[in-house]
Amino acid sequence: MPALARLARIPEPDAASAAFATDILAGLKADPKTLPAKYFYDAAGSRLFEEITELPEYYPTRTELGILDAHAADIARLLPEKGALIEFGSGSFRKARLLLRQGPRLAVYVPVDISPELLQREADSLRRDFSKLAVVAIDADFTRPFDLPADIASLPRAGFFPGSTIGNFEPHEACGFLTHAGRVLGPGAVFIVGVDLVKRGAVLHAAYNDSAGVTAKFNLNLLKRINRELGANFNPRCFEHHAFFNRERSRIEMHLASIKRQKVRLLGETIEFRAGETIHTENSYKYTLKSFAALARGSGWDSRHVWTDPDRYFAVFALIRQK
Repeated sequence: MPALARLARIPEPDAASAAFATDILAGLKADPKTLPAKYFYDAAGSRLFEEITELPEYYPTRTELGILDAHAADIARLLPEKGALIEFGSGSFRKARLLLRQGPRLAVYVPVDISPELLQREADSLRRDFSKLAVVAIDADFTRPFDLPADIASLPRAGFFPGSTIGNFEPHEACGFLTHAGRVLGPGAVFIVGVDLVKRGAVLHAAYNDSAGVTAKFNLNLLKRINRELGANFNPRCFEHHAFFNRERSRIEMHLASIKRQKVRLLGETIEFRAGETIHTENSYKYTLKSFAALARGSGWDSRHVWTDPDRYFAVFALIRQK
């Protein structure tokens, strides 16, 4: 399928910018204030997140990589021969490479990501390393409907969603995303999903409050992006990174806390902050094996296989789309 290698769908920059402005303003005017975590990943944010994944306190990436490395052959056998692997929120492609190395079963790899610079750089690198594999990079918000090129839409498809990104959704949003992914992939499709599991609070706290302060920089970078792209006048030094485990809701919460009473100008609006008031920037829900299987089942997926590490810190599910 040589034509596929030349295809890429790039949304209109004005539409992406308008959505960013609308979402940011709405979130900051809400009570309590909140911002969508997907906007962490501009070029600087993507680099900082890759740095986070290498930190000693941050267990999810290395644990999931260990599971994928140990079971890549078993997972690859579930993927459709001469089909398409669609990765939702592809990032650095590091995890997909573990599956792609297992053999020539797939015809095309389709990374979908909202960070265009990282997406194109990684796609070019993958094409050099896998010359027989078509790579079709789609620059899009994977949580919203996007079109697949006709040549790909006609193929059997499987999905890949590693990194415990499913935990960044509210449970009802996770159901909505799994339903959306099912429409993209089709009946009977396989969906490989990484899920962070419930564990000791101390392990979770350290993972999101690293001693080097990289996660704090990642969180605060969102304010710098808003300043740069929307002309706001946030002073990041007037905000602190807060992250804690909300045991009742089984989630890590990340916030940016105002250290004083202040006002910020944004898109002709004045946003007021009380001292101690926070912007809720991210949730990361932690599941048990049973609770995630139940969530998937309620969204039209059956759990076919699950692989975990010895400590049961993390799980990789193979879901099958219900007919």
